[in-house]
Amino acid sequence: MTQPVTQAWNPSDYQNRHSYVFEFGADLLGLLDAKPGERILDLGCGTGQLAGAIAKAGAKVIGLDLAPELLAAARANFPDVEFREGDASNFTLDAPVDAVFSNAALHWVPDDDGVGRCVARALKPGGRFIAELGGHGNIESIVDGLRTVLGTDARIPWHYPSIGEYATVLERHGLEVCQAWLFDRPTRVEGEDGMENWLAVFARATVAGMTAERAKAVFQSVSDLLRPDHYREGVWTLDYRRLRFVAVKRR
Repeated sequence: MTQPVTQAWNPSDYQNRHSYVFEFGADLLGLLDAKPGERILDLGCGTGQLAGAIAKAGAKVIGLDLAPELLAAARANFPDVEFREGDASNFTLDAPVDAVFSNAALHWVPDDDGVGRCVARALKPGGRFIAELGGHGNIESIVDGLRTVLGTDARIPWHYPSIGEYATVLERHGLEVCQAWLFDRPTRVEGEDGMENWLAVFARATVAGMTAERAKAVFQSVSDLLRPDHYREGVWTLDYRRLRFVAVKRR
């Protein structure tokens, strides 16, 4: 089985400087359309903001994430919501749920088949899977910059599938993809150090094993490469692309 990506997280930076991660997920909640009394799994719940919003709609929510630092923040933020530590590609629930929801998490999980299998097993017949993740071409400039600085064998912790790639996996596990979108979402990050901070929050796995000084130098070099095309007047613009889908368990 492909091992999940693990890295250390700074919950404060994640919530405060990169709150767009869960703020952009707000309209995904409209697709979920949680109903009072439903049982819903938030897969890759992070610091819990969207799980909290689902609970506010009257659903019973379970938040699952692999990062203990983010889960600690989620439990502090939303003490009435249940949060569990677990791998999105290798989990089981004690009872099936009405829906599985996921925002900005599944591109961290290399085992797509494991995700499809676990989600299908977790859902009731007719249950829905509503998710958004990085799609094909997401942050291509940053990936290219990391490979330029670290070499072509650099450890890139994310994968960004196309609609066809991900739909094929889900349908293999009995999840019928009813709607899917792949779209650009240029994302603004404020501050002169915005790119270095983004890398320090989201790309720590690429510098695992390096000294703090070496890791800082790597992120500075990537930032310098990207600055001419992605920085204007105190704002960085990241070339985000998102894959969003609605799927239903048919068997």
